[in-house]
Amino acid sequence: MVGIGPGDPDQRTRRAEKAITESNVVVGYTPYLDSIADLIGERRTIASGMRQEVERCRAALQCAAGGDVVSLISSGDPGIYGMAGLAIELAAEDGVAVPIEIVPGVTAAGAAAAALGAPLMLDFAVISLSDLLVPWQQICERLKAVAAADLTVALYNPRSKRRVRQLEEAVAIFSKHRPGTTPVGVVTAASSPDESIVV
Repeated sequence: MVGIGPGDPDQRTRRAEKAITESNVVVGYTPYLDSIADLIGERRTIASGMRQEVERCRAALQCAAGGDVVSLISSGDPGIYGMAGLAIELAAEDGVAVPIEIVPGVTAAGAAAAALGAPLMLDFAVISLSDLLVPWQQICERLKAVAAADLTVALYNPRSKRRVRQLEEAVAIFSKHRPGTTPVGVVTAASSPDESIVV
Protein backbone atom coordinates (compact mmCIF):
# COMPACT_ATOMS: atom_id res chain seq x y z
CA MET A 1 0.00 0.00 0.00
CA VAL A 2 1.62 3.22 -1.14
CA GLY A 3 0.43 6.75 -0.35
CA ILE A 4 1.19 9.11 -3.21
CA GLY A 5 0.26 12.29 -1.33
CA PRO A 6 -2.45 14.80 -2.17
CA GLY A 7 -1.54 15.49 -5.79
CA ASP A 8 1.58 17.56 -6.38
CA PRO A 9 4.63 15.40 -7.18
CA ASP A 10 6.58 17.55 -4.71
CA GLN A 11 4.33 16.17 -1.94
CA ARG A 12 5.34 12.55 -2.58
CA THR A 13 7.71 10.92 -0.14
CA ARG A 14 10.98 9.43 -1.36
CA ARG A 15 9.90 6.11 0.15
CA ALA A 16 6.69 6.14 -1.91
CA GLU A 17 8.57 6.89 -5.11
CA LYS A 18 11.10 4.14 -4.32
CA ALA A 19 8.34 1.61 -3.61
CA ILE A 20 6.64 2.34 -6.92
CA THR A 21 9.85 2.16 -8.94
CA GLU A 22 10.76 -1.14 -7.24
CA SER A 23 7.41 -2.66 -8.22
CA ASN A 24 6.66 -4.46 -11.43
CA VAL A 25 2.87 -3.99 -11.07
CA VAL A 26 1.10 -0.80 -10.01
CA VAL A 27 -2.61 -0.97 -9.15
CA GLY A 28 -4.83 2.03 -8.61
CA TYR A 29 -7.70 4.33 -9.42
CA THR A 30 -7.19 5.60 -12.97
CA PRO A 31 -6.67 9.33 -12.14
CA TYR A 32 -4.14 8.42 -9.43
CA LEU A 33 -2.19 6.27 -11.87
CA ASP A 34 -2.22 9.17 -14.32
CA SER A 35 -0.76 11.44 -11.62
CA ILE A 36 2.28 9.15 -11.16
CA ALA A 37 2.86 8.34 -14.84
CA ASP A 38 6.42 9.67 -14.46
CA LEU A 39 7.15 6.85 -11.98
CA ILE A 40 5.31 4.02 -13.74
CA GLY A 41 7.26 3.88 -16.98
CA GLU A 42 6.87 0.44 -18.57
CA ARG A 43 5.48 -1.24 -15.45
CA ARG A 44 2.28 -3.20 -15.77
CA THR A 45 -0.71 -1.28 -14.45
CA ILE A 46 -4.14 -2.38 -13.33
CA ALA A 47 -6.53 0.56 -13.35
CA SER A 48 -10.14 0.83 -12.33
CA GLY A 49 -12.77 3.45 -11.66
CA MET A 50 -14.44 4.95 -8.63
CA ARG A 51 -16.16 2.55 -6.20
CA GLN A 52 -14.11 -0.44 -7.40
CA GLU A 53 -11.87 -0.56 -4.35
CA VAL A 54 -12.56 -4.23 -3.55
CA GLU A 55 -11.72 -5.28 -7.09
CA ARG A 56 -8.49 -3.24 -7.03
CA CYS A 57 -7.40 -4.77 -3.72
CA ARG A 58 -8.13 -8.30 -4.88
CA ALA A 59 -6.27 -7.74 -8.16
CA ALA A 60 -3.24 -6.45 -6.23
CA LEU A 61 -3.35 -9.38 -3.81
CA GLN A 62 -3.62 -11.90 -6.64
CA CYS A 63 -0.60 -10.40 -8.38
CA ALA A 64 1.38 -10.43 -5.13
CA ALA A 65 0.39 -14.05 -4.50
CA GLY A 66 1.70 -14.84 -7.97
CA GLY A 67 5.11 -13.44 -7.11
CA ASP A 68 4.84 -9.87 -8.39
CA VAL A 69 6.07 -6.88 -6.41
CA VAL A 70 2.95 -4.72 -6.30
CA SER A 71 2.25 -1.12 -5.38
CA LEU A 72 -1.42 -0.62 -4.57
CA ILE A 73 -1.67 3.14 -4.52
CA SER A 74 -3.88 5.54 -2.62
CA SER A 75 -3.93 9.30 -2.70
CA GLY A 76 -2.81 10.89 0.54
CA ASP A 77 -1.99 8.19 3.05
CA PRO A 78 -3.22 4.62 2.43
CA GLY A 79 -4.09 4.20 6.11
CA ILE A 80 -6.34 7.29 6.24
CA TYR A 81 -9.46 6.68 4.16
CA GLY A 82 -7.21 4.74 1.79
CA MET A 83 -6.76 1.16 0.66
CA ALA A 84 -4.61 -0.27 3.47
CA GLY A 85 -7.33 -1.45 5.84
CA LEU A 86 -9.41 -2.97 3.06
CA ALA A 87 -6.42 -4.80 1.56
CA ILE A 88 -5.46 -6.27 4.94
CA GLU A 89 -9.06 -7.38 5.58
CA LEU A 90 -9.41 -8.94 2.12
CA ALA A 91 -6.07 -10.74 2.42
CA ALA A 92 -7.27 -12.36 5.64
CA GLU A 93 -10.75 -13.07 4.25
CA ASP A 94 -9.41 -14.60 1.04
CA GLY A 95 -6.54 -16.47 2.72
CA VAL A 96 -3.87 -14.61 0.72
CA ALA A 97 -0.67 -14.86 2.77
CA VAL A 98 1.60 -12.19 1.32
CA PRO A 99 3.70 -9.60 3.16
CA ILE A 100 1.97 -6.23 3.22
CA GLU A 101 3.88 -3.02 3.79
CA ILE A 102 2.15 0.31 4.31
CA VAL A 103 4.09 3.27 2.89
CA PRO A 104 2.55 6.42 4.40
CA GLY A 105 1.94 9.59 2.46
CA VAL A 106 1.17 13.26 2.99
CA THR A 107 -2.52 13.55 3.87
CA ALA A 108 -5.06 15.90 2.32
CA ALA A 109 -5.75 17.28 5.82
CA GLY A 110 -2.09 18.18 6.30
CA ALA A 111 -1.75 19.66 2.81
CA ALA A 112 -4.98 21.66 3.20
CA ALA A 113 -3.95 22.99 6.62
CA ALA A 114 -0.60 24.08 5.19
CA ALA A 115 -2.28 25.77 2.22
CA LEU A 116 -4.58 27.65 4.59
CA GLY A 117 -1.68 28.72 6.79
CA ALA A 118 -3.50 27.00 9.65
CA PRO A 119 -1.30 24.14 10.87
CA LEU A 120 -2.95 21.42 12.93
CA MET A 121 -1.02 22.43 16.05
CA LEU A 122 -3.10 20.96 18.85
CA ASP A 123 -5.66 18.18 19.12
CA PHE A 124 -7.77 17.78 16.02
CA ALA A 125 -10.24 15.37 14.47
CA VAL A 126 -10.70 13.98 10.98
CA ILE A 127 -14.18 12.87 9.96
CA SER A 128 -15.45 11.63 6.61
CA LEU A 129 -18.93 12.72 5.59
CA SER A 130 -19.26 9.73 3.27
CA ASP A 131 -22.00 7.39 4.44
CA LEU A 132 -21.02 4.52 2.14
CA LEU A 133 -19.48 2.51 5.00
CA VAL A 134 -20.80 4.30 8.10
CA PRO A 135 -24.48 5.17 8.65
CA TRP A 136 -25.20 8.90 8.42
CA GLN A 137 -26.73 8.98 11.92
CA GLN A 138 -23.48 7.64 13.39
CA ILE A 139 -21.51 10.29 11.51
CA CYS A 140 -23.86 12.96 12.93
CA GLU A 141 -23.18 11.71 16.47
CA ARG A 142 -19.45 11.98 15.84
CA LEU A 143 -19.86 15.49 14.44
CA LYS A 144 -21.86 16.56 17.51
CA ALA A 145 -19.22 15.16 19.88
CA VAL A 146 -16.35 16.85 18.04
CA ALA A 147 -18.21 20.14 17.70
CA ALA A 148 -18.90 20.17 21.43
CA ALA A 149 -15.29 19.28 22.20
CA ASP A 150 -14.02 22.44 20.47
CA LEU A 151 -11.51 20.58 18.30
CA THR A 152 -10.19 21.71 14.97
CA VAL A 153 -11.83 19.43 12.41
CA ALA A 154 -10.87 18.30 8.93
CA LEU A 155 -13.86 17.02 6.99
CA TYR A 156 -13.15 14.57 4.19
CA ASN A 157 -15.62 13.69 1.41
CA PRO A 158 -17.90 16.67 2.06
CA ARG A 159 -20.10 15.98 -0.96
CA SER A 160 -20.44 14.11 -4.20
CA LYS A 161 -22.90 14.04 -7.07
CA ARG A 162 -25.23 11.85 -5.00
CA ARG A 163 -24.42 13.17 -1.50
CA VAL A 164 -25.42 16.81 -1.37
CA ARG A 165 -27.08 17.30 2.03
CA GLN A 166 -24.34 16.03 4.37
CA LEU A 167 -22.17 19.15 4.31
CA GLU A 168 -25.13 21.41 5.07
CA GLU A 169 -26.14 19.15 7.98
CA ALA A 170 -22.56 19.19 9.29
CA VAL A 171 -22.53 23.00 9.15
CA ALA A 172 -25.83 23.08 11.07
CA ILE A 173 -24.37 20.82 13.77
CA PHE A 174 -21.24 22.95 14.16
CA SER A 175 -23.32 26.15 14.18
CA LYS A 176 -25.00 24.98 17.38
CA HIS A 177 -21.64 24.74 19.18
CA ARG A 178 -19.36 27.32 17.54
CA PRO A 179 -19.68 31.09 17.13
CA GLY A 180 -20.39 32.46 13.67
CA THR A 181 -16.91 34.02 13.69
CA THR A 182 -15.24 30.57 13.64
CA PRO A 183 -12.91 30.50 10.62
CA VAL A 184 -13.67 27.84 8.02
CA GLY A 185 -11.36 26.95 5.18
CA VAL A 186 -12.44 24.97 2.14
CA VAL A 187 -9.60 23.47 0.14
CA THR A 188 -10.37 21.57 -3.02
CA ALA A 189 -7.74 19.45 -4.79
CA ALA A 190 -5.05 20.33 -2.21
CA SER A 191 -1.56 20.75 -3.65
CA SER A 192 -2.68 19.91 -7.19
CA PRO A 193 -2.70 22.29 -10.15
CA ASP A 194 -6.49 22.61 -9.64
CA GLU A 195 -6.17 23.65 -5.99
CA SER A 196 -8.85 26.05 -4.80
CA ILE A 197 -8.87 27.78 -1.40
CA VAL A 198 -11.83 29.62 0.11
CA VAL A 199 -11.87 31.05 3.67
